[in-house]
Amino acid sequence: MELIAQFIDIVLHLDKYLAVVLADYGNWIYAILFLIIFCETGLVVTPFLPGDSLLFVAGALAATGGMDITILITTLFVAAVLGDNTNYWIGRSIGQRVFRWEQSRFFNRAAFDKTHSYFESHGGKTIIIARFLPIFRTFTPFVAGVAKMTYSRFLPLDILGGAIWIGSLCLAGYWFGNIPFIKNNLSFVILGIIAISLVPIAIGWLRHRRTASQAG
Repeated sequence: MELIAQFIDIVLHLDKYLAVVLADYGNWIYAILFLIIFCETGLVVTPFLPGDSLLFVAGALAATGGMDITILITTLFVAAVLGDNTNYWIGRSIGQRVFRWEQSRFFNRAAFDKTHSYFESHGGKTIIIARFLPIFRTFTPFVAGVAKMTYSRFLPLDILGGAIWIGSLCLAGYWFGNIPFIKNNLSFVILGIIAISLVPIAIGWLRHRRTASQAG
């Protein structure tokens, strides 16, 4: 039982143990990170897995020579896009049946309802914005599938969001993650990166609203 508990702790806090895992498993680290990001974005039952902090720490380790930054970003980008697309098609195949699901240990109905409401209000922009929002990141592609969002519209937005999310956080870790002040204040730094990443999206959304109000 102690070994199982230790394994669960490592998975849930992989960002903290990543250097140890890298030392133990070498190049297998790419497969491990791929699986974590794929599950966090692709399965509605695993929104608790590490996301933003894991990307930042992985980038910081790449800067020390532990991983190749190009392979890292490419691997995690593919994982993020495949995860979202898996989630989308699961939601699309299940359809409206999810509205009859109650809260359970495997499905967070309250989180689904909040994401669905936000998606209905803000549409396609949510696909990109949600990449930077834990919980929303997991449920948004699922909700897009349930709502039968046109796939030809979903896919390019999803690819763009995945590229911005993976690229910005991994590169931020690569460039700045080994600075002592940043390492000691990781949570605040990641929140700042997320806020900066969302500024262009927010500006575009405000311009769209202003244009729509003037047209109306």
